[in-house]
Amino acid sequence: MKICLVTGGTGGHIYPALALADKWKQLYPDVDILFIGNDDRMEADLIPSYGYRFWSLHTSGLVGNLFSKGKAICQLFFAYKKAKKYLKKFKPDLVIGFGGYVSAPVILAAHSLSIPVTIHEQNSIVGKANQLVMKKVNRIFTCYEKCSEIFPREKISLLGNPRATLAKEASFDQNYFESMGLDLNKKTILIMMGSLGSSSINQLMKESLKGSFDCLQFLYVCGKNNEDDMSELERENVHVVNYVDTLRIYSHIDGMICRAGATTLAEITALGIPSILIPSPYVAENHQFYNAKALVDVHGAYMIEEKDLNADTLHRNIVSLFENEKEMELVSKGARALGNPDAAYDIIRACLQLIG
Repeated sequence: MKICLVTGGTGGHIYPALALADKWKQLYPDVDILFIGNDDRMEADLIPSYGYRFWSLHTSGLVGNLFSKGKAICQLFFAYKKAKKYLKKFKPDLVIGFGGYVSAPVILAAHSLSIPVTIHEQNSIVGKANQLVMKKVNRIFTCYEKCSEIFPREKISLLGNPRATLAKEASFDQNYFESMGLDLNKKTILIMMGSLGSSSINQLMKESLKGSFDCLQFLYVCGKNNEDDMSELERENVHVVNYVDTLRIYSHIDGMICRAGATTLAEITALGIPSILIPSPYVAENHQFYNAKALVDVHGAYMIEEKDLNADTLHRNIVSLFENEKEMELVSKGARALGNPDAAYDIIRACLQLIG
């Protein structure tokens, strides 16, 4: 069995694809997996580091002035021709696109060669690359009902994000947990705003976490290069690090304050972690707001839009949610209602049905 996964651009596209590949390899050790992605984005280094074969294309988004868009269209044309050569050489039984502009030429090339094709949409707002190819694919895997507003309904399977399965099955590392100064017997709230952190929110945290939270301890992931600036926040119940491997500690995280990226929400809904979501307003189509709203609508999370965010609103939300045991249980139940902890298994099963 040969499977080609195409993904690129951001971790939100890449990590779910890697999660699916890892689970597929675990279930079927003889499967031959090929990744295709951009030659100049994070996937070019990240995917080979996981031990997978990686063949590259060169594409860019249809953004900027007329010249930039024209250049991007030319790149897509040449990428389509090169993708066709790759697919003829590899001869996959199935091609799965996980988004990013690099996925479009590969999906179209696979369709032209009559290779079965599926795509996966991680967000509630359908990405442009997936919109471009949606009529050419056999199946579409989604995480949110809202996607049915754009995708052909007859092709949709609402199966979730493979990262949910990874989070659900991850093992707890007690030594790692305690190495960050955390107490196993205290309720732990994880705060993280992406790998680079957020300088504006870092400053706000200095004010919000000044109050007394007797029953809580906070693990604050401040992002790269921000640790020195945030050292003044460190005290008995607040522990500051620049990075954390969430999969190693998720089972002992009682609550989260975080962005509303697709991967993070897949993980916290699979685990039923109550959260205060602060959607980034700087993403395409404001999709993080709609990701978060899907949880808020079923009382599966709290949300504070960045325009409404200040030390007082954040402090009040922390008290209302994390210092109220009954409320935490209700929000956890709402989050689980949207969780798909078996997403990786369900997607693999659907793919096997497609290729017979």
